[in-house]
Amino acid sequence: MVSHWLVKQEPTSYSWKDLERDRETEWDGVHNALALRHLRSMVVGDLGLFYHSGGERACFGILKVVRGPRPDPSDERGSWTVRVRAVRRLARPVSLAEIRLDRAFGDFDLLRNSRLSVMPVTPDRWARLLALESAAPRTSGPVRAGRTGRATANASQPRARAAGRTR
Repeated sequence: MVSHWLVKQEPTSYSWKDLERDRETEWDGVHNALALRHLRSMVVGDLGLFYHSGGERACFGILKVVRGPRPDPSDERGSWTVRVRAVRRLARPVSLAEIRLDRAFGDFDLLRNSRLSVMPVTPDRWARLLALESAAPRTSGPVRAGRTGRATANASQPRARAAGRTR
């Protein structure tokens, strides 16, 4: 059974366009303990969404795990790496603002733990994210409580430092 993931990267460090150009890359530089546990759970054939953190904050493409997890010999901090291949660009980026507005993602790690750079995506959420790619962008919606309890009525997001990887 194929598992689904969302992997985050600062586009100034390595972007979806870079993966499209390179076709494959080592996904490395993950140091958060929970993100490493998720990365070590990846198996060949799993699919992931490539998410740009930082200023862009959106899913841009789908990648596939083509080599399972291995210790990263170049990282003295004890990180792991997997090899991934670009599968396809999304028809349009799916923004964090859109994901926040969709009740299906209420307790999604992307919204709850902004520093987590590798996270699982349930089959239902995977299908919903792919459905959003072909839907008209939604950038506002009904007022609802945000993470901090403050009401949010638009797509503006709190500033959070991204937990990207380094290359």
